[in-house]
Amino acid sequence: MRYAERRERLRATAAERGLDAVLVTELLNVRYLTGFTGSNGALLLRADGGDVFGTDGRYTTQAGTQVPDVELLVDRATVAALAREAVRRGAGTIGYESHHVTVDGLRALESVLADAAAGGTVPELTSVRRAVEALRAVKDDDEVDALRRACAVADSALAELAAEGALRPGRTELQVGRELDARMLMMGAEAPSFETIVATGANSAIPHHRPDATVLRDGDFLKLDFGATVDGYHSDMTRTFVLGEAADWQREVYELVVAAQAAGRAALAVGADVVAVDSAARDVIAAAGHAEHFTHGLGHGVGLEIHEAPGIGQLGAGRLAAGMAVTVEPGVYLPGHGGVRIEDTLIVTDDEPELLTLTSKELLVL
Repeated sequence: MRYAERRERLRATAAERGLDAVLVTELLNVRYLTGFTGSNGALLLRADGGDVFGTDGRYTTQAGTQVPDVELLVDRATVAALAREAVRRGAGTIGYESHHVTVDGLRALESVLADAAAGGTVPELTSVRRAVEALRAVKDDDEVDALRRACAVADSALAELAAEGALRPGRTELQVGRELDARMLMMGAEAPSFETIVATGANSAIPHHRPDATVLRDGDFLKLDFGATVDGYHSDMTRTFVLGEAADWQREVYELVVAAQAAGRAALAVGADVVAVDSAARDVIAAAGHAEHFTHGLGHGVGLEIHEAPGIGQLGAGRLAAGMAVTVEPGVYLPGHGGVRIEDTLIVTDDEPELLTLTSKELLVL
């Protein structure tokens, strides 16, 4: 992974904002910038270089292996130690992650800085908001490769499950979900991307139904929303099947969602407004009279988190850029009857978006 390059991008942001240093405390952002995967770590990134990575004694060896190119500071009170180091090295203005630091944490940080200044000028703290998350929204080649592998694991696990007849009437949602999770782990996933959604019958009309003891039955929809985590990166995919013979209304709803999903994928272009991308798919569903049955945004970014920037929805903001990894997942949910969602993970490119989840979207009757 290109950790040094990522730190340089954040350094440029710090320089643009007139910051002498940035204190990165959100663990996934620390991982993004350094490669560290432990449970206690923070990074003091200095505008003029000379960064310092902090952790405690449990992770001295791990830090030496994962973060060999950044000066190491070992202290159980990691953030306070890095703050004191920032003062010692002359930082006058320090950026901090206000979305991650608690109110009490900020007060403690202010106190540490005041004590470290010893009566001199106390460094100014200023929020960098989600500066690292903004960098994370555009994936580099290493990240895209990890996402491809995560999607391939999920594709393969579902294919094996279907081929072996595991998605059949008589089994429960919980059984299917646990077997799908186990299959992804056997294929190399570190973990499922999130709690796997298995929803059959009327439950499939609940967008984020948690699998339970409901039994799969002939004539029902079966909706699977799942993903695999590989090297810290998450895949996300939804497919909806019919158990036994599909009724006309099921085929109609399914084909509507297929059309909406295709429209959403086609709208993924560099410079596209995220609200317009959402509308491209939503308008297809609304024109068929099902506007009220599409109750969530069209998609979201994926990466080190299952939901990250950009958000693609009616309340979204911003435009797509090359290298963004996003989902497109329209759905139509008919309460008491059933629902369909079809979701892919894709990479926005200067040409056609790259599709990473390759399982067929043809209606599969099991």
